[in-house]
Amino acid sequence: MVELRNCNGDRHWWRERHCRQLTFILELQPTRRDEVKHGETLVLRGRVYSHRSAGMKLLFIDLRQDGQPVQVVCNYSKMQEGLGEAEFRRWCCEVQRGDIYSFKGLPHRTSRGELSLLVTELPELLSPCLHPFSTELSDQETRVRNRHLDLWTSRKSVQTLLLRSEIMRHVRHFLEADDFREVQTPILADEAGGAVARAFHTNATEFPERRISLRIAPELWLKRLILGLDLNHNPEYTTCEFYQAYANLEDLVSLTEKLFASLASLTRRLISTSHPDLPALDIDFNETFHRVPFIPSLEKALSRTLPDLSASNATSDLLSIFDSLNIAPPSNPTQPRLLDRLSAIYLEPASHTAPTLITHHPECLSPLSKSFLDPQTNQRVAARAELFVKGQELVNMYEEENSPFEQRWKFESQLKYKKGGEGFVTTDGSSSSSSGASKDDGKAKKSAGGAGAEELNESYLEALEWGLPPTGGWGCGIDRLCMLFSGSERIADVLPFGNLRNVVGLGRGWRRK
Repeated sequence: MVELRNCNGDRHWWRERHCRQLTFILELQPTRRDEVKHGETLVLRGRVYSHRSAGMKLLFIDLRQDGQPVQVVCNYSKMQEGLGEAEFRRWCCEVQRGDIYSFKGLPHRTSRGELSLLVTELPELLSPCLHPFSTELSDQETRVRNRHLDLWTSRKSVQTLLLRSEIMRHVRHFLEADDFREVQTPILADEAGGAVARAFHTNATEFPERRISLRIAPELWLKRLILGLDLNHNPEYTTCEFYQAYANLEDLVSLTEKLFASLASLTRRLISTSHPDLPALDIDFNETFHRVPFIPSLEKALSRTLPDLSASNATSDLLSIFDSLNIAPPSNPTQPRLLDRLSAIYLEPASHTAPTLITHHPECLSPLSKSFLDPQTNQRVAARAELFVKGQELVNMYEEENSPFEQRWKFESQLKYKKGGEGFVTTDGSSSSSSGASKDDGKAKKSAGGAGAEELNESYLEALEWGLPPTGGWGCGIDRLCMLFSGSERIADVLPFGNLRNVVGLGRGWRRK
């Protein structure tokens, strides 16, 4: 059990280049039987679908990833020197269906002509499957309640969702080709409108005395746009999130830098041609983003060392720092809120001069992120980065916690805080908000112990026990993105119907005055 707890926390495997199965099949395959394609060693990662032995020194594994099967050949005689036979046999006995492994080896075609990877080093377990893994789910109810298993066992289910994605993309491109423009309409309003179905009603904390409705159909909003409201901007609380298997923090940062460079190029081109009334973009996104490691940078700015954040007296020590600096602490001054306030004062302002990545936040700020012991500060920190530009958070990214044991402990810490202890807490009221990067640990609040939550999200924890590959998660707030590139100062300026207060009151006022 200890080994299972630890295997999810190892991060060194990301130093190897990962080869996607499809690339392996189409480009790197040997053409002749019994041929081994020597040269660059490849790394394949995926879930074990089945395995079979042929004697004491030979094991065949069927590996699957992205819907592509590849055979992996583990031949003891072909593996690196120094590997003991007993160690190899022990590993062969430990392999289980559903486990996620990293295999290093050479492209190989067997004597039967089957494309394979000939393993040259002992494979590494990335994420274990803690349940018996079936290759078929016949019960419809089980399939619906365990969608992650259904997508693993049923190619038809996967292909159905892929077809849905292609259909949506085709419809979007078809309409765009005919000069339509995509626009999102409000989800919440004072009236549901547009249909006769019974509406869902709720209240907003901004004005709890007024009932608001969940939109049934967008028809009436779209007709308002036909009347002449601006179509060029995105609506409120629009977010983009993605999760990429086997991506690490550096992969996410690299993608973010490329995305913002391309958006800057697009914006400059549009301003110089079709949108000349917008201000010129004055930020250089072609340079590598400036990086600010959270704890070392904060300690340098404070001219003092932070206390051990895992100690029981960490919160009182942080409050002492606030007192000595004459800084008013936030309401409900928990450790996460105190750290977030210090970040807002001493770290985030660096983004006014250049795009800035705040990296490796203290563990307590990121309960859904993988964490590790930073050798420089000897503090537990998250494998996380936030992009700030001109003082605004735009992107949040981190390596996802995939250990069910660690995730349970972090969820339980949140519940302890909810009940009055000093566990994790999200940074409510901080730089992160609904209009900023959506991929924040507000999701953890809903999952375990935040506002309105009293129990652990056992369903999610059970899903992790089936084995989540090492995964990188990324989230961006589209509203602030539009504000940045359009030079807008108010978020309402980039929403077709303004903010929620505008939406609820829209259409009521002018006739009644």
